[in-house]
Amino acid sequence: MKLLRYGQPGSEKPALLDAAGGLRDLSGIIIDLAGAVLSPAGLARLRALDPHSLPAVPGTPRLGPPVARPLNFVCIGLNYADHAAETGAAVPKEPILFLKSLSAYSGPDDDIVIPPGSRKTDWEVELGVVIGTTCRRVPEAEALAHVAGYAVINDVSERAFQTERGGTWDKGKGCDSFGPIGPWLVTADEVADPQNLGLWLEVDGRRMQDGNTRTMIFGVRQLVSYVSHFITLHPGDVISTGTPPGVGMGQKPEPVYLRPGQTIRLGIEGLGEQNQRTVGG
Repeated sequence: MKLLRYGQPGSEKPALLDAAGGLRDLSGIIIDLAGAVLSPAGLARLRALDPHSLPAVPGTPRLGPPVARPLNFVCIGLNYADHAAETGAAVPKEPILFLKSLSAYSGPDDDIVIPPGSRKTDWEVELGVVIGTTCRRVPEAEALAHVAGYAVINDVSERAFQTERGGTWDKGKGCDSFGPIGPWLVTADEVADPQNLGLWLEVDGRRMQDGNTRTMIFGVRQLVSYVSHFITLHPGDVISTGTPPGVGMGQKPEPVYLRPGQTIRLGIEGLGEQNQRTVGG
């Protein structure tokens, strides 16, 4: 099942994607894609619906983030060994955690705003994990039972802010528009193996990233469990699981960064695609 939200920022309505790729409005059934709706029972209720009994959404509306704004937007740093190598960093012994500002949370095709003073805005295609039920110190063996589904994320990063402005990665990760997610939440039952998904990203039509989640250092099961020992995860919370090689800062012979007027296209196998423009802030 592919769930989504459509409409203007702050006024999105819930919907699902039917077999023909059409949007079907869920606002007569649920208030939003949040809370108990994301639990196994809540998703089972939606799965039992006949999509053709729901109102069709006309046109091509803006898509918002596929779940309502989370309480926690957790990111994992350096979670692909080949990405760590391209940045010159050591492979971490434990997952590196940081939090992305909720003001970064945005729709899959919304513009990416390059902030004033930015010299090194970069891209990162990542697998997003959406939590369905509360996680607190969850064992690895039980971790995937708490996952509602998966989504594409672009963990946009300003490298100078991140590494040259006095510490903490959060400075380069939380700018407005730096967390596009979607287009859909693909429920976990439709993702046979989250550790075998191709993911890619293009800038102005040039393929920059082309990886697979099987090369993660720490897999989804480990990450959900690990994060839950430090942060209580709530329904709708998001974990962005790290990026494969090919980011701008790792380009040879010199890094390549984003500038206004470019297009970014990215996707993950079975989870859909995002398309963004870069604009000046």
